[in-house]
Amino acid sequence: MMDHFQALAAICSTEGSVRGGLLVGLFLAGAAGSVMHCAPMCGVFVLGQVADRMARLPQRLMCESNRIRNGLLLPYHLGRLTTYAALGAATAGSVSLLATSGILRHVSAVLLLLAAALFISHAAGRLAGLGWSDRAPAWWTRWLGRLSRRIPRGSVRGEFLLGLVLGFLPCGFLYAAIAAAAASGRPWLGAAAMLAFGLGTAPSLMVVGVAGQAAGRRWSRAVTMAAPAVMALNGCLLLVLAWQRLA
Repeated sequence: MMDHFQALAAICSTEGSVRGGLLVGLFLAGAAGSVMHCAPMCGVFVLGQVADRMARLPQRLMCESNRIRNGLLLPYHLGRLTTYAALGAATAGSVSLLATSGILRHVSAVLLLLAAALFISHAAGRLAGLGWSDRAPAWWTRWLGRLSRRIPRGSVRGEFLLGLVLGFLPCGFLYAAIAAAAASGRPWLGAAAMLAFGLGTAPSLMVVGVAGQAAGRRWSRAVTMAAPAVMALNGCLLLVLAWQRLA
C-alpha cells in the first residue's frame, strides 16, 4: 500500500512541476518576446487607441492620472487575453481528443519540443541580427482588417472587441506559445498557460501606451539585450518539460 502511495506522490510531483514550469516558462517567454517583437510590431495599435481616447477626453479632465489610465488600455488587453485563453483551451482540448491516453505523453512531448525549437531558434536569430517572419495568408489578414474596421471606437466594449480580434494576428511567438499550451492536453491548463503568456506580453505594450513609442523604444533597448537569453532559457525549460513527459 505504501508503495502505491509513493508512486502516486511521484506522479503528482512530476505533473505539478510540468504545470508550474509551463506557466512560468510561457510568462517569461511572453515578457521577453514582447520587448523584442510585440512592442515594435503592435505598438501602432496601442498608440492609435490611446490617441483616440485622449482626443475624446474633455480638456478639464486632462491630467497625468487620466493619461496613465487611458494609456494602460485595460479593456483591449483583456480582449487579447480572452482570445489567447480560448486558443489555449481549444488546442489543448483538441490534443486530448486526438490522442489516446497511451500516446498523450508522446504527443505532449513533441509539442513541447516544437515550442522549444521555435523559442530557441528565435533567440538565436535575434542574436544573429535576423528577424522572424510572421507572414499569414493574405485572405486572413484582409478578413481581420475588415472585421476590425467594423468595430466602433471610443468605448470599453469596442476596445475589448478589438483586443479579441487582434488576438488572432499572426505572430511567431503566439504559434510557439500555443504549441506549448496544447502540450498540456487539458483545456483549463492550456487556457491558464496562454493567460500567463498574455500577461507576460502586457507590460511592454502598456509602457508604449503610457510613455509613447519613442519612450517605449528607449525602455526596450534597456532590456532587449537580456531578452534573447531569457527566450533561450525558456526554450531549455520546455526541453526539460518534454523530457519529464517522457520519463
